[in-house]
Amino acid sequence: MFSASTDIWRYQFHPEVWIVIIGGFILAWYVVKVIGPNAVSTNEPVFTRRNLIAFLIAMFSLWFASDWPMHDISEEYLYSVHMVQHMIISMIVPPLLLLAFPEWLAKLLISPSGDIGRWVKQLTRPVVAGFIYNFVIIVTHLPFTVNYSIENGPFHYLVHLIVFIASLWMWIPVISPVPELRKDLPSQMVYLFLMSIIPTVPAGFLTFAGGALYDAYDHSVRLWGLDITTDQQLAGLVMKLVGGIYLWIWIAVKFFQWSRRNRPEMTLVDSETLPSLDKQRNE
Repeated sequence: MFSASTDIWRYQFHPEVWIVIIGGFILAWYVVKVIGPNAVSTNEPVFTRRNLIAFLIAMFSLWFASDWPMHDISEEYLYSVHMVQHMIISMIVPPLLLLAFPEWLAKLLISPSGDIGRWVKQLTRPVVAGFIYNFVIIVTHLPFTVNYSIENGPFHYLVHLIVFIASLWMWIPVISPVPELRKDLPSQMVYLFLMSIIPTVPAGFLTFAGGALYDAYDHSVRLWGLDITTDQQLAGLVMKLVGGIYLWIWIAVKFFQWSRRNRPEMTLVDSETLPSLDKQRNE
């Protein structure tokens, strides 16, 4: 059985998190101020308001999920909070970062017409991206992976990095800043539907398992009075219900977008043609 500090709410400073966040802002500033003006035409904006808002929310979400107190609670006390942390890293941050990417910057990095672009297009096909994402999710929920990540700090951050990259990969067919990498809206809806179904396996495993699956969370210090079984069940519900509902919201948004694009346009008749139409009817 693992031990945990009884001082649950003690503040813990995580310099590595602040390095990533500050580094992200510095890199964004460099892109906007140095690279952007030389890469876009005079009339083209370097970034839009949507890019800025998405970037700020993404960085805040990443900080919230990675710093105190969520990081410490999820690592030492509650696996359900750990699941919330992974949901933010995999479901919230990646699509926001993709929205934050200007199209010119994405094409500069990928070059869709070049060899890199062709490789990226093959690797981001829905079948490939979906398989990689779900494989990573299943592996990162195995008892060995979870327990060892709690014992080993570098491995813990490596797991988070792999989850983030796989999640970013998974979202590219849906919300890539490069149009050539996005699938049509019906394909996106089917893809997101499958992404909401496949996690049922690990979620059910967590929800219906009896006893402690993860020794790292099996200790006497219980936050909010949640025992280990209840904690695991909550983690399963977060993974399945919250994650599923979130993806279904995306499906609904995509459906309304597709519906608007395929709505028959009303034919507008110029008022000057009405008399001639009436005359034709009378004849």
